[in-house]
Amino acid sequence: MNLRSSDIYLIDASIYIFQSHFSPYVECHDSEGNELSALYGFTTFLLQFLRRTRPRYAGVAMDESLFCGFRHQMCPDYKSNRELPDENLEMQLNACAEVCEVLGLSAHSSRKYEADDIIGTLAEQVCSDVADDAELVIVSRDKDLAQLIRDDSHYLWDYSGNKKRYRKHILDDYGIHPEQFPDYLGLIGDGVDCISGVPGVGPVKARALLANFHDMSGVYENLHKVPELELRGAKRLAELLEQHRDLAELSKELATIVCDAHCNPEDEEETFVGIGAEDLEIKNPSVKDLQALLRRYSFVDEDQERILSQLRSLMQSD
Repeated sequence: MNLRSSDIYLIDASIYIFQSHFSPYVECHDSEGNELSALYGFTTFLLQFLRRTRPRYAGVAMDESLFCGFRHQMCPDYKSNRELPDENLEMQLNACAEVCEVLGLSAHSSRKYEADDIIGTLAEQVCSDVADDAELVIVSRDKDLAQLIRDDSHYLWDYSGNKKRYRKHILDDYGIHPEQFPDYLGLIGDGVDCISGVPGVGPVKARALLANFHDMSGVYENLHKVPELELRGAKRLAELLEQHRDLAELSKELATIVCDAHCNPEDEEETFVGIGAEDLEIKNPSVKDLQALLRRYSFVDEDQERILSQLRSLMQSD
């Protein structure tokens, strides 16, 4: 393939896998009637993405750490509203990782770190490799990843909605700078991930605190100044912050994306640690290998041909 773009794309796979799995518009079953919608939808997403962006570099982050990652060890309630995938979905998740390899993409997962941490660590490692005329692009609609947008040329891309959010957009949307997101979520919590935050502190109060004191450390260093803020309930706010400091600090830690993940010498699964942009260079895909994979997962002929046709079209257009 003639890969032209020097931008570096880091893809949050779970967004697009589960979007396909739960979408009423994506329906695919194998020859015996078993569900394959997640695998089918993710595969077509990747093919469309490759054709649309023509990337030279891309990394895919996948999640394997539900209920076994380090955050769950810190807080058993973390993401306690989630369910482990059933046997069929687990099979499809494994197949999605295989599809990445067949299409020449570098895919990474961990039972300790979440996909966000993989993206954060990759971003930290490859930032120095981003050319002057290139951009670091995080492909996801997850607001938590906004904290990784540290340069004006980098952006968060909601691919399905075709919405790009640079630093200025994060500030406009949330009233905080991207790097303040962990502090913000530490204060208000995040119901999606079962992060409690400080009871009684909502977005308005959190934005005021961060505007005045920058981060959570600054808030607690200046707790005596909080009652003086021109904010309704400022005195009560200071009391709540003091009463729930441990909870606030735990919530911030849970919401902070790891950007310096370390590899256990006895565990070879952290394949995303210590790599650079050259390790994310996309390899040539194989029609033969993709066809073999589709047959192994018993795709019906019509769906096989639809997917293979997309790959052929991608390769012919280069």
